[in-house]
Amino acid sequence: MKPGVRALGIAESYRGDRDRNRAESTLAGAVVRADRVCDGLEYTACRVGGTDGTDAVIGLLDDLGRPDIRYVLLGAVAPAWYNLLDLSRIYEAVDRPVIAVTFEASDGLEAGLREAFSGSDLEARLATYRALPERRDLSVNDETVYVRPVGLGPDEAAAVVRAFTPEGGRPEPIRVAGQAARAADSYVRSLE
Repeated sequence: MKPGVRALGIAESYRGDRDRNRAESTLAGAVVRADRVCDGLEYTACRVGGTDGTDAVIGLLDDLGRPDIRYVLLGAVAPAWYNLLDLSRIYEAVDRPVIAVTFEASDGLEAGLREAFSGSDLEARLATYRALPERRDLSVNDETVYVRPVGLGPDEAAAVVRAFTPEGGRPEPIRVAGQAARAADSYVRSLE
């Protein structure tokens, strides 16, 4: 991959017990080139336990106004306590391939969703969750990550994730976005 190819990594900062009284989770977007140069940051928020995560991600990309971003890499499919992301809707809105990359083995989210929600709240989340593409494991630098691509095939998604992961198992755009989200939260807490 050419060094100037850009991906937008999106990650959140929400720290469970420490943030229990917060109504919103910070989402950070980091534009990172394949040669590891950070080329822009943007922030937004979504409601903890809400259903606005997909719109927040789409809005973040719109606010950046960066047509040079080639890929969107998401560090979660259910940020902010099950605020499920609709990957197909994000792909259609931003007209770029979307790859959700997660980092832990899992039996899935259905049991947790059933425990946390009921009625129409549960049904809406289950519909979004079940519409996600199949989660596939991928070996990257001797680590395993789990990817769900939309807008490109599994082999191309694997190549993109590997190209943006020069070391370890976390793609650089997601790693930088995670650091940016945590730093923003720390700053906000220091003002309280």
